[in-house]
Amino acid sequence: MRVCVTGGAGFIGSHVTARLLEDGHEVLVLDDLSTGRVEHVPGAAQLVEADIRSEVAAVELLAFAPEVLCHHAAQIDVRRSMKDPVRDTDINVVGLVNVLDAARRGAKLAHVLFASTGGAIYGDGAKIPVTEEATCAPGSVYGFNKWLGEQALQFYAREGGFTVTRLRYANVYGPRQRPDTEAGVVAIFSQRLRDGVPLVIYGDGEQTRDFVYVGDVAEANALALERQLDGAFNVGTGVETNINTLARTLINKSGQTVPLVHEGARRGEQRRSAIHPGRLQAATGWAPRVALDEGLAMTLDWMKDHPG
Repeated sequence: MRVCVTGGAGFIGSHVTARLLEDGHEVLVLDDLSTGRVEHVPGAAQLVEADIRSEVAAVELLAFAPEVLCHHAAQIDVRRSMKDPVRDTDINVVGLVNVLDAARRGAKLAHVLFASTGGAIYGDGAKIPVTEEATCAPGSVYGFNKWLGEQALQFYAREGGFTVTRLRYANVYGPRQRPDTEAGVVAIFSQRLRDGVPLVIYGDGEQTRDFVYVGDVAEANALALERQLDGAFNVGTGVETNINTLARTLINKSGQTVPLVHEGARRGEQRRSAIHPGRLQAATGWAPRVALDEGLAMTLDWMKDHPG
């Protein structure tokens, strides 16, 4: 199939692109390279450098006429969304609608894979691990705009006759994640351990997250496309890990001795987060294959080999 992966030069998007190519799909990567990197795009993919909000992106998508739109381009930082809600909305809602409208005008669009959020979209208060039946109650602009994106997709799907898989990701980590975006605590801690500097924990460190390895996320995308899934599906492990435990585990695995520094909690961050992947497991047989210990070790090794 002809697949356009927006954000395909980025952390998750590049892994998804590689997996889709392995499955024999023709892939166009659309990325403005603001955080993505050219070297992460497999050579078999076509790369177009463009902002998803731009006319250039719309023209390129219309010309490519994808059968599948795999949308991973986004502003991903919860903290930044609270500081600059207009920018977050412009990228995560307006940008989505721009590429979606162009893709559907290509007249071949049959399916959309949407990278949503399984933590920020539910907010605090739901029973852990959270299922897709829980009420969406975002506690941040980022979570709210991902929810808006899901609503926009469902509207266009009704109008355009295509199906939509809303993949609600837990906290994705692994090789290629950038530590300078404030959105990936595993990458940030791994870099600081490599450089031998203190690990900074915001709040008391007892806040929890559900960490899922990026290779498992790419597998979820491939299976969702193969089965043409329609609806919302959690992509996580269902297991809570608090940030203090994460920090200690990474310190032990790295062999480094660095202090832990606590600073004030950040506005918009959840207290607890873990999502149950039962619906995806039932539909595709998907299950997380990479245990946290193994994934953290691979991430630390990658960070050591990529000082840039």
